[in-house]
Amino acid sequence: MEKPAIDVAYVAELARLELTDEEKAVFQPQLENIVKYVEKISSVDVSDVPPTMHGRAIVNALREDEVRPSLDRETALANAPARTGDEFMLPKIVEGAES
Repeated sequence: MEKPAIDVAYVAELARLELTDEEKAVFQPQLENIVKYVEKISSVDVSDVPPTMHGRAIVNALREDEVRPSLDRETALANAPARTGDEFMLPKIVEGAES
């Protein structure tokens, strides 16, 4: 059974792209080569290859979440340019926001 031809104009229409005739002439053989390459890859026997998400084993590099000593509130706020009580005071950054 012969495979249907890939029409770059039809693919461009599906992707809502406007291509010139010159672009279609350039992209048509490129698209055909991509399809041939995918067909070539699909012919590889992978029946003995276990399914994986990554080519290498992935190890979680994050540490365990454990309580550790940190700065007390006054030390953390000591160099704040502005503060409100026990909190940092920051300027509004939303466009159109008025004070």
